[in-house]
Amino acid sequence: MADEDFRLGAEVHSSDGKEIGTLAHLLVGADYSLKALVIKESAAFSGHRFTPGSWLINDELIVPKDAATKVTHKRIDLSLSAADVRKLPPYLSYGERDESATESLVDAVGPLTASPEAPSWIEQLANKPADELEIDGGENVMLGHTGKRLGTVKDVVFDDDQLVGVVLQPEGFFREPVLLPRRFLDRSDDAALFATIEEGDLERLKPFRPTD
Repeated sequence: MADEDFRLGAEVHSSDGKEIGTLAHLLVGADYSLKALVIKESAAFSGHRFTPGSWLINDELIVPKDAATKVTHKRIDLSLSAADVRKLPPYLSYGERDESATESLVDAVGPLTASPEAPSWIEQLANKPADELEIDGGENVMLGHTGKRLGTVKDVVFDDDQLVGVVLQPEGFFREPVLLPRRFLDRSDDAALFATIEEGDLERLKPFRPTD
């Protein structure tokens, strides 16, 4: 089993045959090695199927990389039973933002009268060390702090246990995915990866050619 076999969106199954969900994020350490998997639970496994109108349902959990016993591009099997998986820590926790009392009152009414989403006075916090990169499929990749979007993450590429880079789907139509090497990845937040690269260098990135 090699880290290069992990693919975002792969189905995840417990040791007793339960479908847990799908691989949503990869957590990569400061040394660019894969540290952990973040699994988005299926509606059936999380119980969200029975409470579709609720908010603050945490449906992502952190799975140690070593818990994966068999990995293909489409499926990940864990050494953990479904019961063990349910004991794993959630990926997101929630805290209260520092807002005015008026804003909080408005938001408190919102979930009862509008679409079921977390009110703006609730802040989502990722349970990961500050030096770990979170890499998500479909995540925006930004050009430094310019506010310009380069494209979105399509996949990740590993060589043994080291992150080589991310597969970037550039902005615009009819553009081929390219490999954005890890040296250009600066940091991530809840919404994006940031790339430290000159605009002129973007045209020099190599097209991504998967082996299968």
